[in-house]
Amino acid sequence: MRSMLLALLAATAIATPALAKDVTVAVTAIVEHPALDAARDGVKDALAEAGYKEGENLKFIYQSAQGNPATAAQIARQFIGDAPDVIVPISTPSAQAVVSATRDIPIVTMEKPGGNVTGLSDLSPVVEHVALIKEILPNIKKIGFLYNSGETNSVSLLAGLKVAAANAGIEVVESAATKSAEVQGAARALIGRADAIYIPTDNTIISALEGAVSVAEEAKLPLFTADTDSVSRGAVAALGFNYYDVGKQTGAVVVRILNGEKPGDIDVAVAKGTDLVVNLSAAKKMGIVLPQSVIDRATKKID
Repeated sequence: MRSMLLALLAATAIATPALAKDVTVAVTAIVEHPALDAARDGVKDALAEAGYKEGENLKFIYQSAQGNPATAAQIARQFIGDAPDVIVPISTPSAQAVVSATRDIPIVTMEKPGGNVTGLSDLSPVVEHVALIKEILPNIKKIGFLYNSGETNSVSLLAGLKVAAANAGIEVVESAATKSAEVQGAARALIGRADAIYIPTDNTIISALEGAVSVAEEAKLPLFTADTDSVSRGAVAALGFNYYDVGKQTGAVVVRILNGEKPGDIDVAVAKGTDLVVNLSAAKKMGIVLPQSVIDRATKKID
């Protein structure tokens, strides 16, 4: 079993069942970056499609913790005090903060939600990620894993990556950054120690991705991510979810709660959809040529 809180988008819906013409939905994220912003927008659009429109019968509140766990906890307490109809914390740290701000709320497993909690998991397909990197770099021996060791989601993904990489004959080399200002230095620490850099769905690293990309270009060290929105920002390739679509799937769960279903009766779901996005220009800058087989399979190509 895997706790939903271990996913990047632990888009947990916490609410008391309510049927009302006018509703309030409060959304919070640990930091702002394209994937989390897209998820937020997807939630909002799903609500609109269901008839809950901002300025008419919906009050939509959004707050970012700007990467600060203490701020995330403060936002969670504020939201709990304001008692909106539904709270949607986007990202594991925000979900943990909201759950910690309430009493008697159980941790939800993928098999059985309970109490006031349900949601959506976007667990990264690390086996497929390793296979993609191996296809692009057949001779790779070491993958540099750039992450925030304080993010539960990233620690969990590291464990899965080590298993998948070992099965492919690849060693994982870790380099941690606990805040965005450390990302570039952590990326630089992988030069000479790894054949490529892999960034998971880690909010701290992705929020400062450009620093890692500049190092990768300078060192000709191919950089891959699990976040498809990061490819347009300079990564070579990513296999993952479209987070706007994940947000819409999450919004559909919120609508069910607003329409009277109990959160504890709604199964925790796994996000649907996996996109392959490649950046031909980034590959060239990092000294590699993408195989035609990868280019042909890509759902989106950036040049």
